[in-house]
Amino acid sequence: MLNVLTKSLTDATNAGRVAVMIPMSQLGELLIQALAFTILGLLLFAVAFWIIRMVLPFSIRKEIEDDQNIALGIIIASIIIGIALIVSAAIHG
Repeated sequence: MLNVLTKSLTDATNAGRVAVMIPMSQLGELLIQALAFTILGLLLFAVAFWIIRMVLPFSIRKEIEDDQNIALGIIIASIIIGIALIVSAAIHG
């Protein structure tokens, strides 16, 4: 997909580090892809949160902030992590 070169640095000061060299001709394409996937992730999160708000019969803000509902916070966090994994899989192909 992308022609990204990696090389291992073997001298004593940089042992174990990996350098990623991106040709300048691909920099614009990579920045556009990063922006596109960022927007995709934010849109997916907004849609998922909107669906959750419409389905649940109570206020998410009230439950988490006022009533200290930790279980609901964990469920919302798991949805965020799930969307992040989906977007990550889409980026890596």
